[in-house]
Amino acid sequence: MDEKKRQRYLAISEKLTELVGGKDNIQGVAHCATRLRIVLENNDTADLKAIEDLDLAKGVFVAGDQLQIIFGAGLVNDVYEVFTEYTGKQNMSLSDLKTEANKKMNPLQRIIKALSDVFIDIMPGILAAALLTGLSGVLANVDLVQNSETLFGITRLINISSGAIFGFLPLAVAYSACKRFGGRPILGIVMGCIMLSPSLADAYAAAQGTVEVTTLHLFGLGVDLVGFQGGIIVALLMGMVTAKLDLFFEKKVPEVIRLLVSPLLTTLVGALLLFTIIGPLGRGLASGITSGLVWMTQNLGVFGYALFSGVQQLVVITGLHHIFGAIEAQLLADTGRNILNPLMSVAMTAQGGAVLGYLLRNRKDAKTQELCIPSFVSVLFGITEPALFGVNVRFKYPLIGGCIGGAVGGAVVYFTNLAALGFGTTVVPGIALADPAGNGYVNYVIAHVIALAAGFVMTLILSGFQKNAVSAADNSGPAKSAAEPVIIAEAADYEEGAFLAYTAGRLIAMEDVNDETFRNKVLGDGVAIKPEAGAVYAPVNGTVASVFETKHAICLVSDAGEEILIHIGIDTVNLNGEHFTAHVKDGDKVKAGQLLIEFDLKKIGEKGYDTVIPMIFTDPDHQPDMSGWELREVRQGERL
Repeated sequence: MDEKKRQRYLAISEKLTELVGGKDNIQGVAHCATRLRIVLENNDTADLKAIEDLDLAKGVFVAGDQLQIIFGAGLVNDVYEVFTEYTGKQNMSLSDLKTEANKKMNPLQRIIKALSDVFIDIMPGILAAALLTGLSGVLANVDLVQNSETLFGITRLINISSGAIFGFLPLAVAYSACKRFGGRPILGIVMGCIMLSPSLADAYAAAQGTVEVTTLHLFGLGVDLVGFQGGIIVALLMGMVTAKLDLFFEKKVPEVIRLLVSPLLTTLVGALLLFTIIGPLGRGLASGITSGLVWMTQNLGVFGYALFSGVQQLVVITGLHHIFGAIEAQLLADTGRNILNPLMSVAMTAQGGAVLGYLLRNRKDAKTQELCIPSFVSVLFGITEPALFGVNVRFKYPLIGGCIGGAVGGAVVYFTNLAALGFGTTVVPGIALADPAGNGYVNYVIAHVIALAAGFVMTLILSGFQKNAVSAADNSGPAKSAAEPVIIAEAADYEEGAFLAYTAGRLIAMEDVNDETFRNKVLGDGVAIKPEAGAVYAPVNGTVASVFETKHAICLVSDAGEEILIHIGIDTVNLNGEHFTAHVKDGDKVKAGQLLIEFDLKKIGEKGYDTVIPMIFTDPDHQPDMSGWELREVRQGERL
């Protein structure tokens, strides 16, 4: 590095240190292919707006409790070198940095993050079930459907489909949790099958006392053979435990018998823990929460109503809410009125209002619209899991806004003496169950409109305190700050040359890449490929400018002068080179079609990483004309 550049980077480092609150506020520094990543003791001291205007910086945001400043491929290495010398934070790996960032998360934040990570993978299934349930509820009340054998049959099949998805939700959660915590996903599925085994008494029937429960005696403990239908927290814990057991036995069992013995021990020990420790703890938690919430509504007046509807959707997150059905049935048998139904209904509606608030907050983001709109529609039919796990839990402040809105709706239910004459449906279909006494139907609508509005408004208010509101568009990587500028390099005239497909797969536009930095073309324009195989080849004749230490990215300079960054996967820098093998080194001359890097596509995908491979032209003065590049399936080596 020449002295002129070093002095420029030193000036950047001095200014950046000042803008983040001084050296004492810096806990750690690392970098990936394009971003300088800093963990701060106190993020509030960082002046993000001023950092955006920093020399050579292309963008700034906070994600994963890391301050991330985009400098671009190659440049970030030099800035990092000078910045770490100036701050005295050398030799911190990305793994170390991530550890430092995680230390700042409290236990509740860790739990919420784990829930979010687990439910991201299974969200399409939850959305499908929610919308099918809503459709089934509407069709079931249409006379034309009831009088037509074909329409009735279709409605019945829709109902079976939606019920099956929700019925096996614990299995899906166990699978996703096992995958999230590093175990083999198939063992999570196995544990989910055990939880829902037909050899066990149905949990809902057992709660209502309509089925005989067999009790075994293990180690002096009585073990009830009851299934775990609706046991989301149990499934989450079992997925995590199964993953840890799998990793443990894979290390300890000798290789010669590992294939047979390791999964056997994981399943056996996991099943014993399920029935003796984790399952009973989950059921005890369900009973305690349910009893406490019902006591509040019966003894604390308007405060009890508000508190119940304010926290009811938090119970839904645990999956323990299914036991309310038995309590509602008992309330109807004892009093003829069900006060819990409208309270749960306004709680759901308020979470829908929170989704609308978040949608308005991020209305310019197409991915946010794709997630929020169907999630809100499902809320209208009384299904909040897509809204909760897809949006509100994930981004935190909408969940809080929805809970406050639910509390407001609960107070309205109390003052209007609203109740239901049945149970099982809520929100829009639930109006049919409202007790008509005392203008019950009108009060039902009023309570829900107020709850919706309160959840919407509170979410907008809370969003004002979020300096770095996260966009729903980014399911795995860093999210863009609300103030982050969108910098799109303008293509310059360029002498057309040939570019070959650098791997086999589906060629997609950069706008469709699931990462804000790539999608907004902060580093430059380009394309991406969803790969079918684990290898990347040179798209042109040129020189290797840099192979990153983690081998997940490579920079080339073509013979025509284009600077090319090929980035394998999203956030795969966190793998620290695992599953990647580089076949070239810095300074090598390469020919178009030459193998550059191999990687284990299956294992990287199993660990939850998006494996899309963007190719970016990082120099705006040397960008090719891509207007003739058709988005299609490509073979490796095929001309783009």
